[in-house]
Amino acid sequence: MSAAMSHTDVGAYALGLLEEPDRRAFENHLSGCPACDTELAELRGVAATLDGISRIPEPAGGPPAPPEPAVISDLLRRRIRRERRHRAARAMAAAAAGVVLVGGALGTGYTLGADRDRTASQEDAGTAALLRDGHRTSAADATTGATGTVATRRTAWGSRIALELSRVRGPLECELVAVDRAGRPHTVAGWAVPAAGYGLPGSARPRLTLQGGTALRPREISRFEVRTTGEFAGSPRTLLTVPG
Repeated sequence: MSAAMSHTDVGAYALGLLEEPDRRAFENHLSGCPACDTELAELRGVAATLDGISRIPEPAGGPPAPPEPAVISDLLRRRIRRERRHRAARAMAAAAAGVVLVGGALGTGYTLGADRDRTASQEDAGTAALLRDGHRTSAADATTGATGTVATRRTAWGSRIALELSRVRGPLECELVAVDRAGRPHTVAGWAVPAAGYGLPGSARPRLTLQGGTALRPREISRFEVRTTGEFAGSPRTLLTVPG
């Protein structure tokens, strides 16, 4: 058996159609031919599929002559090529689906970002409205230089509170505290002050505005205090006291 004939016998060998001498010759060839070994591994799946198909009854005139091994190998190679094309098409479809999913996720991200921006704008508008229409009290601290205004509005759950703060230098971590008539503090909100602060030379923002809340009703609040907290505070101190 020539080397060329051995290459064409892969399909016939996979289906068990080779005569004994040709089978032994092909096995000798297979031990030194990685290409045939790889193709045989692919063809065995097809052969296993064919083994599960019941035999077709022989025609009345007797069985037809079996096809040549080369014909069988050619047919099986065509089948393998079709399967490879289908696998490639499925891989491309999966890649395209991945692009669509990523694109959808990015689109969702932009939408969510827009929603966050819209929510922030609504919160800013709500804080400005509360500072404009709520019950307002203002104060300035001669020692720290801080100035601020607090506005309150009664709600079903307590009080909504807005703060406008200026002339505070950072870096600081601060909190707004509502002190009740018994002297007990209730935290309303917390925030970080940048190094340049608010309302000072070199500050990017003239003032800080924020909104928070407490379970206390307005008439239960004695005063508000802006206090320092956290690692930048050193000893905690009160920057500003605003009447309730």
